[in-house]
Amino acid sequence: MAAAQTDRDSTSAFSSEFLTFSAKGTASRWLAAADLQQEVYRHLAAYVPRILCLGPSSSSSREEQREEQREELALQLLLLAPLEWLLLGEEPAAGLALLQENNQPSPLCGHVFKVGEPTYSCRECAADPTCVLCMQCFLGSVHKEHRYRMTTSGGGGFCDCGDAEAWKNGPYCQKHTADGTRDTEEDPVSLLPPDLVARGYSIFSIILKYAVDLLTWEQEDLLPIGLEPPERGDTYYCMLFNDEVHTYEQVIYTLQKAVNCSQKEAVSFATTVDRDGRKSVRYGDLQFCEQAKSVIVRNTSRQSKPLRVQVMHSSVVAHQCFALKALSWLGQIIQYSDGLRRILCQVGLQKGPEGENSSLVDRLMLNDSKMWKGARNIYHQLLMNSLLMDLKYKKIFAIQFAKNYERLQSDYVKDDHDREFSITDLSVQMFTVPSLARMLMVEENLMTTIIRTFVDHLRHRDLQGRFQFDRYTAQQAFKFGRVQSLIGDLKYVLISPPSDWTDQLRLKFLEGLDAFLELLKCMQGMDPVVRQVGQHIEMEPEWEAAFTLQMKLTHIISMIQEWSSTDERVLIEAYRKCLSALSHCHSGLPDGEQPINLSLAGHCVETFRYQVSQDKVSIHLPVCRLLAGLHVLLSRTEVASRFPEQLPLGELSPPLLIELPLRCLVLCAQVHAGMWRRNGFSLINQIYYYHNVKCRVEMFDKDIIMLQAGASMMDPNHFLMIVLSRFELFHIFSSADVRKRYREANKVRTDSMICVLLTGERYVAGVGQMEAFDEVRREIIHQLSIRPMAHSELIKALPENGNKETGLERVIDSVASFKKPGVTGRGLYELRPEWNKHFNLYFHHYSRADQSKAEEAQRKLRRQNGEDTALPPPLPPPLCPLFGSLVNLLQCDVLLAVEGAVLQWAVEPSGGGWTESMLQRVLHLVGMALLEEQQQLENSSTDDDITFNYTCKITRPGEAPSPSGSVLALLESLQNAPHLEVHKDMITWILKMVANIKTMRERTTASSTVIVNHNRGLEETVRDKDKAERKRKAEMARLRREKIMAQMSEMQKHFINENKELFQQSLEELEASTSSALTCVSQVCVGPRRVGGAERRQLVTCILCQEEQEVKGHGRAMVLAAFVQRSTVLSKNRHRNLPDPERYDPLFMHPDLSLGIHTASCGHIMHATCWQRYFEAVQLKEQRRQQRLRGHTSYDVENGEFLCPLCECLSNTVIPLLPHTHSPDHRKQADGQSTVNHPAVPEGFRVDFTPQNPFSSSISEMITTFSMSTYKVGLKVNPNEQDPRVLVLSWSTCAYTIQSIERLLMDEEKPLFGSLPCRQDDCLSSLTRFSSACWTAAPLPTVHTHFIRLLAALVQDSRVENTPCILNMDMFHLLVYMVLSYSSVHRLDQSERSVVDSGHLHLLHLVTVAHLVQVLLTSTTEEVCMDQDNGGSEEEELTCQLYSTLRKHLGSVLPEVSSGWQLYRCVKSGLLPFLRAAALFFHYLNSAAPPADLLGNSTGPGQWEALCNYLSLPSSLLLLYHNNHTLLDPLIHRWCCHPGVRQMLQGGGVIVTFPRESNRLIDLPEDYSVLINQASSFTCPRSGGDKSRAPTLCLVCGSMLCSQSYCCQTEVDGEDVGACTAHTFTCGAGLGLFLRVRESQVLFVAGKTKGCFYPPPYLDDYGETDQGLKYAGEPPPPARWNPLHLCLFIYCFLVCLFTLGRVTSSTCVYLLFACLL
Repeated sequence: MAAAQTDRDSTSAFSSEFLTFSAKGTASRWLAAADLQQEVYRHLAAYVPRILCLGPSSSSSREEQREEQREELALQLLLLAPLEWLLLGEEPAAGLALLQENNQPSPLCGHVFKVGEPTYSCRECAADPTCVLCMQCFLGSVHKEHRYRMTTSGGGGFCDCGDAEAWKNGPYCQKHTADGTRDTEEDPVSLLPPDLVARGYSIFSIILKYAVDLLTWEQEDLLPIGLEPPERGDTYYCMLFNDEVHTYEQVIYTLQKAVNCSQKEAVSFATTVDRDGRKSVRYGDLQFCEQAKSVIVRNTSRQSKPLRVQVMHSSVVAHQCFALKALSWLGQIIQYSDGLRRILCQVGLQKGPEGENSSLVDRLMLNDSKMWKGARNIYHQLLMNSLLMDLKYKKIFAIQFAKNYERLQSDYVKDDHDREFSITDLSVQMFTVPSLARMLMVEENLMTTIIRTFVDHLRHRDLQGRFQFDRYTAQQAFKFGRVQSLIGDLKYVLISPPSDWTDQLRLKFLEGLDAFLELLKCMQGMDPVVRQVGQHIEMEPEWEAAFTLQMKLTHIISMIQEWSSTDERVLIEAYRKCLSALSHCHSGLPDGEQPINLSLAGHCVETFRYQVSQDKVSIHLPVCRLLAGLHVLLSRTEVASRFPEQLPLGELSPPLLIELPLRCLVLCAQVHAGMWRRNGFSLINQIYYYHNVKCRVEMFDKDIIMLQAGASMMDPNHFLMIVLSRFELFHIFSSADVRKRYREANKVRTDSMICVLLTGERYVAGVGQMEAFDEVRREIIHQLSIRPMAHSELIKALPENGNKETGLERVIDSVASFKKPGVTGRGLYELRPEWNKHFNLYFHHYSRADQSKAEEAQRKLRRQNGEDTALPPPLPPPLCPLFGSLVNLLQCDVLLAVEGAVLQWAVEPSGGGWTESMLQRVLHLVGMALLEEQQQLENSSTDDDITFNYTCKITRPGEAPSPSGSVLALLESLQNAPHLEVHKDMITWILKMVANIKTMRERTTASSTVIVNHNRGLEETVRDKDKAERKRKAEMARLRREKIMAQMSEMQKHFINENKELFQQSLEELEASTSSALTCVSQVCVGPRRVGGAERRQLVTCILCQEEQEVKGHGRAMVLAAFVQRSTVLSKNRHRNLPDPERYDPLFMHPDLSLGIHTASCGHIMHATCWQRYFEAVQLKEQRRQQRLRGHTSYDVENGEFLCPLCECLSNTVIPLLPHTHSPDHRKQADGQSTVNHPAVPEGFRVDFTPQNPFSSSISEMITTFSMSTYKVGLKVNPNEQDPRVLVLSWSTCAYTIQSIERLLMDEEKPLFGSLPCRQDDCLSSLTRFSSACWTAAPLPTVHTHFIRLLAALVQDSRVENTPCILNMDMFHLLVYMVLSYSSVHRLDQSERSVVDSGHLHLLHLVTVAHLVQVLLTSTTEEVCMDQDNGGSEEEELTCQLYSTLRKHLGSVLPEVSSGWQLYRCVKSGLLPFLRAAALFFHYLNSAAPPADLLGNSTGPGQWEALCNYLSLPSSLLLLYHNNHTLLDPLIHRWCCHPGVRQMLQGGGVIVTFPRESNRLIDLPEDYSVLINQASSFTCPRSGGDKSRAPTLCLVCGSMLCSQSYCCQTEVDGEDVGACTAHTFTCGAGLGLFLRVRESQVLFVAGKTKGCFYPPPYLDDYGETDQGLKYAGEPPPPARWNPLHLCLFIYCFLVCLFTLGRVTSSTCVYLLFACLL
């Protein structure tokens, strides 16, 4: 380590050169040199090793920052300044300013996004979702008035403002408006001085070459020629490089072993390595560093590849560090001039003497995977600021990128860094530009290159050449995950279909399509499955990789179809190629293909034998499905009808077209029927995703379309026979013994009908005559038919296109009405009534559960509307010509035979050969056929136009092959069947339709020119009959209800007569409570005038044993579950630490209330013994759990925490329930009795008297238990029953809890009484009674000592020491302490005279006067000194008199006040919280009913008078002083003469003013993007300016923290905790409320181990949150990206939770723990 000391010593000598070095002189010397590069290199060789990397990093962060500042200064003065002088030829500041002034910048914004920065994309104007704006450009653009998305950037991209190709409208913001005078073709270099251009080329060439050489340098001990240091020492660095394989813990552990550092230092090393990509972990000679390297490699190579470690000479490290500085300097310089940017682009892309790939930029790209993370970031940033900002050289760079694409992607796949740190991540900046992408497709065949590169990396194939993923190792699976990024590049290229095609573009696209078809052929039939018979499959096969690939390619397949649809020639050729690929796939089917003949209903067809339940079958058929999509495009674009001779329709074999999709549907049907259960969950998951919205567009839907295409090209009878054969149901309908065969195949008896129903689906543009938005509308209708849905639910249920749009907004307003969200919940869309007729019970995207829910909802709706419950099929749209023959399926003989067979089985229900679902499907099919016929009749003019004769076939006997007559006859026989009551309405509807169609046919025959609608008369007749029947049933139901009600009434009368005594007692109690309520208007809560209430029995029930018990002082103890915690919610001094617990005296609470103890309760009551048994059981259960299995729970048993047995609310103690205190009745005493004001000392008063404990032993034990809990929590000490402070802390929690409740009621403007929930009311009542009785568990001398000290604080006595001044006491705490301790003094009276109320009243008067003086002393602000013109009232004059008295004692410390109006206002407002809290206290202490004025509005004008009357105080509190001034003046004199008062008023301390300002959470911006922007600029305070990965905002104080990272861990009580947890101990006494900005989540933290997430207060326009915001570069959740705005109601709710101290309890609602917060 002597080398380090030598370097440090040379540093001081080197620093003296700063004074003599001249940057200008050095630049002049360079300019005069013959070889500029050699001269610059010599200078760098001399100075770089002397400035950078001089030894090991400092152990102190402050010293390290100082060292970094020294290095930056030296670099600027000695290295960068000469370069700037040389480039500009003048003083750099002036030269750069001149360059910027003369620059004509392009309209491109080019703002590079930081990690987490908000980005905006206009959904109406953006060319694709990757086109985004920064916040400044967005606010200055027209897009802020459009529909837009808001996301957070993953870093690396830049703003597209000014790029005309990125926007359909409004490409420029107000700042980057296009300059019409600027010639876009003009070379910006021509605007620069020639000498500056020449120097620029030279300097940029030298510096860029220097940086590229050093960053791609592979020698660890040598430097390039010309950079060798003058003096070479034996100084090396052990450099540790980052990878994405090893975890933080592994690296930290290894470093501790290798370099013998502390854990804190190891964490610092690991954090820097993860951030910058590399870090020196040891400095010294070669052997010293090699030793560390060997340990690191050995410890990390056991389970995976070792960490990359290199021992590098210090001079090499120094030059590499400066190379990064030089690249950053180049990026800064070119910002001043577009000409300099163009020069740098030319230098970077200029080819070297080696030829291909020899430019400096090429060298950087091709060595990207060899660099560390920090180097990659810096040179990527330079490329974005230079090449990608110059449109000309962006094109050249894109060509070079495309030429090297295969090699770059191969390097990326082999690398382990994330894509955001790879050069391949720049593909999005080039491939998403439409003109650039098409140019690359034509000139560099980019589409083919991407696809072939992708296929080359997937090398595992089976014997048929299909992909095989089941043998992938972990490393190969990791590689597969990285290869998928190529699909994203292909998506970028295809994201914008061309409007104008060229022959070259057609050629290259079709070449790319050939390559894509080769990829699909490798997927065709992959992962085949065979039905497991006998035993369950032993190991679940790999299926996720294949479906991942399918989902990644879904949008690619859709985009290829979209490209093909824009050009007829391309579409025809694509169809040919796809058909050829499908034929090739069919030729390789190993089916055996044994031919068989099928015969049914007079029709025969030849096919081959194949059974899905026995042979191999695959769910992956991409070639077949692509052909289906292209076939639909032929119909939609009418190419099939206009160019039939160019299409290979004659080569199509319909049976082969339908074969593979049919097998797939049969597989699904058999899986749903439970035939494949032994194949495990892998097959179930595949079927799920096959129907899932993410895959169904290019899987399930395309299979349906292919079946439709095949059915439209073949005989419908043949088609249905093949379908029945594949479903293994053909023998059921072709056998004579139908019922016997049917029972054998009952597992799949319903799914053949599903296939036929799906074949009738027409809501696809090209199949039916409709538009794309009609399909979206139909999806929405059927989703809302299930139930009303939120916007996000609808979005998730709809498929997205390549631009991540669903089309919802186009149609939703016409289909549904939106119910805005209320104060809670989300807004919901409800289907408009007029669209209910479009409901289809067998909608093909319904799951079975969805179908059941929708059916139930629709039937219920129809019953509510007084309609029948029939659910007929909706009127279908007409088919396109290419699919026109599809309707013949509904009238073919085979289908009629199937329908007849099912109906025949239903006629004889005893046979058991049918199900209601089968009948329901048959009725649905019949309804579809009737609607089709009716539609054809309505649209035809003559009989010759009618080709659909379904009614004729089901009417004429013999047409339908049924042994018992026609289908119509069977339906008529089923109409009144008692076992088919549920289907009666549907059968009736069918028969009506048949009658209507017959009538229409008769009228059409009579007059061909008249088109007739439905037979209204017949419908009305039938409807009248149905209405009369329903009316008769309703009348019968009414009579039945009346009879039942009469019986119930008679039973009630009988019960009352038998229990007269019980009802008489209840009436008496009701009258007593009513009279009490009527007299409560004149009630007071304290003093001799307090009216004693009747004793009330308090009966409660234990939630554990359900035993009911009366609360008595000598009975069994009953307790309330409670939670005690320290709180600072009422304090402005949150950072005040708890003093030394052993010496702290809590008797006098400071008025800033910074050390409060809050108690909350859920209100659930238990026996004390029941609770003890329950808690012991919880403890025992926790002890039995194995230590290694113990995870974080919501409670800490060791600290006495538990969950309420009923509501599971977090608790840590119990409050004993005490009986109501009996109140003496003073109504017989005279109002003017002298004892009111001057009570005499009782004759029986004895100091040595020991009163009897009024409570049983169990209650006393619970009193001690709660006292110990408050003591332990309040002081953070171990329990000690002998400590005299126990009693004070019990009183303290009562006072503080009342104050917090009062403040909350005031802030929410709620009445003081009557507005609290029952649990809070019970908590305050029990807490106050406990506090009044807790003195019984303490020694009487201790209580008396407290009382004497408290009284001496007001009636000051020199014999009592350490008495605080009046400004350092909270008067309400003082009042509570004195009143509660006075009870023990009163118990010494044996004369049985009730003077306790008088004592309480006098204490209240004394403390009120003290608080009045306190308010006057602290309210002398400038506002008080303001004057008022009009005369003052009596109260103002009395206030001025008292204030004058105070000024007399304190002199000039108090300013002079000439008028008392403002002073009296301050007094009144300052005293109001004290009076409200006192009213609550005495209300619960004495069980006094409140007056009506305090039960109403809390802010009413009568509140002050009502409070004063309730507290037995005069309405003008100044009269307290005025009427007793002779007694009070000496006291006031003593208060003012206390030395602490004058000291504080003169600035010697922080003065608390009254009323105290309520603590609120910080004000949040209305727009959430403002917060995201603020968080994006936040840097980690401990990571040298690195961006925080998880910036978290404290909602209490507004501090931004770096959470969920090792860098900001802090030690608290000997344990490392995260930044948020550590912050809570200085901001909220261990409780915290945070907003995780990037994740849009509220975080509650309570202590070190408890916390939970909560919905954020930001909602979109649909009333929904956006928890877990995604980066713009990642696939978003479907319902996201909507703009978020602040919801004040939710934020106020968070304020309420925090104010009540319920943050800890709330964690039990949303429980989610993390070890590192």
